[in-house]
Amino acid sequence: MRYSALSILLNGLKGNKDWTPAWRSPAPKKHYDVIIVGGGGHGLSTAYYLAKEHGITNVAVLEKGYLGAGNIGRNTTIIRSNYLLPGNNPFYELSMKLWEGLEQDFNFNAMVSQRGVLNLFHSDGQRDAYTNRGNAMRLHGVDAELLDREQVRAKLPFLDFDNGRFPILGGLFQPRGGTVRHDAVAWGYARGADSRGVDIIQHCEVTGIRRENGKVLGVETTQGFIGCNKLALAAAGNSSTVARMADLTLPIDSHVLQAFVSEGLKPFVDCVVTFGVGHFYVSQSDKGGLVFGGDIDGYNSYAQRGNLACVEHVIEAGVSMIPALSRVRVLRSWGGIMDMSMDGSPIIDRTHIDNLYLNAGWCYGGFKATPASGFCYAHLIAKNEPHKVAAAYRLDRFERGYMIDEKGVGAQANLH
Repeated sequence: MRYSALSILLNGLKGNKDWTPAWRSPAPKKHYDVIIVGGGGHGLSTAYYLAKEHGITNVAVLEKGYLGAGNIGRNTTIIRSNYLLPGNNPFYELSMKLWEGLEQDFNFNAMVSQRGVLNLFHSDGQRDAYTNRGNAMRLHGVDAELLDREQVRAKLPFLDFDNGRFPILGGLFQPRGGTVRHDAVAWGYARGADSRGVDIIQHCEVTGIRRENGKVLGVETTQGFIGCNKLALAAAGNSSTVARMADLTLPIDSHVLQAFVSEGLKPFVDCVVTFGVGHFYVSQSDKGGLVFGGDIDGYNSYAQRGNLACVEHVIEAGVSMIPALSRVRVLRSWGGIMDMSMDGSPIIDRTHIDNLYLNAGWCYGGFKATPASGFCYAHLIAKNEPHKVAAAYRLDRFERGYMIDEKGVGAQANLH
């Protein structure tokens, strides 16, 4: 069923009794052309683009929990393409362009809101660094504006401009950045993939990877063995655990990244704002809650919850930037398991094991990369060669010395 204003009207007149399920709940077949491990944003978008762009529809997406239980539903919903380095800049700009046409593409309201992303700077050196970044963005055709102190004050007068330690001197603004409803992204991609014949199998945990003569034959799951011609891993923070089933060790640490939402407020923050010191970022949801987050927790973990020390750290940074936050109540928090690569940039590549493909190492950038990640991963799986904008994301770059060091902190929690 295609969603439209007419379909909403007609179903409303019929008491909303004729809606069909957005996706099926099929039993797994014995064999697929491609099995994707991970039913999050990257796994679902990969399945969608395999079917849509390459005509590969005999695909299964295996999710150990319910659809959207992982990082796709545990982030702060920010999208942007304000990257500096050549390896990252074209990739994230492709993602931004896909975001801009996403709702029309898969016929689902993902609530894409291009309200802008503003990165504040607090020193002359930081201003120069953001000027460099902005120039790199514009050279790649990405929108960027450098705002001075008064331009930022006119836009966000409630910031603490005269903070004795961290005065706000200006900011780098990307008008096309913004937010998207994370759950709706998962639902839209799932519905789009399912409508093209992809099987989305929930509550089907992978417990082993069967190989013979160095070649992947399929996966052992809680619903039995499922064979495949190609196996694609897209398990985010659990990538190392799944890869270990094939005796593959990854250059990844798993850390918890916490996010928070406040009580509902009147319209207050009309864009995404990030603090230039003490990692903090905030936007306001359509319900009025402030959605914010900060640094990863300082220890490795596979738990979807974090510690109170990091909660205090994030909120201290937020109050330093916006003093009024001290009077706002935090309603709830959640945690996602981040697959932190050693250089802070992702991996989209074939492995040395026949028929085994890898999508991992997304650090903080996983949600905003969802469309481009799926698009490029599908290209790799279908053609056995990398897409041109993801060609730098090779697994062996750590061995070869070709790191993509965007922030210079990698997986070291103490540097974030």
